[in-house]
Amino acid sequence: MARPQSKDELLAAANTQFDKLLQLLESIPTKDREADFPQSFANQGTEAHWQRDKNCRDVLIHLYEWQQLWLNWVHANLAGEKRPFLLPPYTWKNYAGMNEVFKAKHQNTSYHEAIELLQAAHEEILGEIQALNNEELFTKKYFPFTGSTSLGSYTVSATSSHYEWAIKKIRKYKKSL
Repeated sequence: MARPQSKDELLAAANTQFDKLLQLLESIPTKDREADFPQSFANQGTEAHWQRDKNCRDVLIHLYEWQQLWLNWVHANLAGEKRPFLLPPYTWKNYAGMNEVFKAKHQNTSYHEAIELLQAAHEEILGEIQALNNEELFTKKYFPFTGSTSLGSYTVSATSSHYEWAIKKIRKYKKSL
């Protein structure tokens, strides 16, 4: 899928990928959606997330928490409060530790609750996108808090491209069943 370059494309991509994710999850038997991945699944790749995520809930919570980062960052900065995207003390060089914090925070969150949290965050981001125009979303440096990129680029990363990552991972899990 081509990277969105307009508000309409961004909304369509976010919804399309989110719907694909939900359909994929629904295609997996309930017991398997809620079960831990097999130990061998952690050896599917070298990236940290293969070891980090132990089940579908962990994947969904990862998406949800990154959407919370986006929402809190946008809300604060648009209200005049200068806030970095990542939670202090994390940077783009060490954010893997932040992902571990997110996972630990939700070990008592059920799969069902994770889906509900993600659906609510998805809808909230769509509302924020609706409130912005193409220039605000896709002009690099339009907002000082986005640095050298555009808000739309961050938004794609928090929505459609992150959903694509989750779909690929969960599809591999489904094939392993």
